[in-house]
Amino acid sequence: MFEIDNVQLENLFDAELAWESLPFLLEGVPMTISLAIIGMVIGLILGFFIALARGSNTILLRWPSRLYISFMRSTPIIAFLFLIYFGLPIIGIKLTAFVAASIAFGLNSAGYIAEIYRAALLSVDKGQWEAAKALNIGYWKTMRKIILPQAIRIAIPPLANVFLSVMLGTSLAAIITVPELFQKAQIVAGRTFDAMTMYITIMLIYWPIGIAINFLQERLEARYSKFIKPEIR
Repeated sequence: MFEIDNVQLENLFDAELAWESLPFLLEGVPMTISLAIIGMVIGLILGFFIALARGSNTILLRWPSRLYISFMRSTPIIAFLFLIYFGLPIIGIKLTAFVAASIAFGLNSAGYIAEIYRAALLSVDKGQWEAAKALNIGYWKTMRKIILPQAIRIAIPPLANVFLSVMLGTSLAAIITVPELFQKAQIVAGRTFDAMTMYITIMLIYWPIGIAINFLQERLEARYSKFIKPEIR
């Protein structure tokens, strides 16, 4: 048998163990997806208002939003998970592991999403704001009917990347005992002493989830492409 440093390659992956463990591992998929979706929804909502504050002319809105974005983009999510799950009980706020992880991923992703929103909104021609103002269309109606449909198409690819990152990052929630996919794999690895097989297996499970997210991204891009003005050549 071919060997590398006395390690047989056939021992890196036990197909029989992977197949037997698959039903148990798949039990963690709904938790992984739910955690990613909830975290992303929180990030999308919060990030939108942070982006508006970031572009505001009011210093009391602009600077706090800039500090928030800077802090969230410059600190590791794992530290934030520990802070919320283990730190908040010190001041009397006790959250379940799932709720704590959802909040942590939502607040953290909002920092990235806010910058994506801001860039997308700035990419829309300012003349459309001026035209809406000339027609006496209110700010929020202009935003909802004119600006956002165009900005969303521009923001979809980077937002899909953030969602994919959040989905993959949910594996860190295993540290605070959230029973998601990676935590399930750790349980099996601890019982069978075959961590390599489990890690390879969950990678093969994560892969089609990522493919599904990419497919959804393409469908959304196609749907919102009608709001992008074609180039004049």
